[in-house]
Amino acid sequence: MATASTIAHVKKKPLPAGLPREWYESHNRRLKAMRLAISLLDSGTYDAKRATNRKIRTMAVRTGIHRPSNVTCRLVRAFIREA
Repeated sequence: MATASTIAHVKKKPLPAGLPREWYESHNRRLKAMRLAISLLDSGTYDAKRATNRKIRTMAVRTGIHRPSNVTCRLVRAFIREA
């Protein structure tokens, strides 16, 4: 009999202070792109060519993530290519 396992949440640490604003923006962009890439892979989109901006943005709405920019969409496709 299979039992459902729970996923332990990772305790978040605060981001380091004193870095340039661009670092924080790119860090948050990478996190957002990674969450979207994982959602797309889980839904069966394994090919970066099939991950259009429209599909990525639709997945963002479904998962409750703010609408990604074109740059973030390109980053999502790059993550899917590397997966």
